[in-house]
Amino acid sequence: MTEFNVDQELDCKGLNCPLPVIKTKKAIDAMESGQILKMVATDPGSKNDISAWTSRTGHELLGTDENDEGFVYFIKKK
Repeated sequence: MTEFNVDQELDCKGLNCPLPVIKTKKAIDAMESGQILKMVATDPGSKNDISAWTSRTGHELLGTDENDEGFVYFIKKK
């Protein structure tokens, strides 16, 4: 997995749809353009949700990973 210089981390473990996307949106809204958010979720539905959300909003999904933490997303604010 590629390492990114993360500006903020968001823990969404244990939350189910749509909470990971809602919390991700709030975190991204508070960030500066170009900053990177690392979000970790345990909800398998977050894979499709985050991908669709970033496509719809124009934020860049830099990478994803699945490990012991859960599903990890790296999102760059547009």
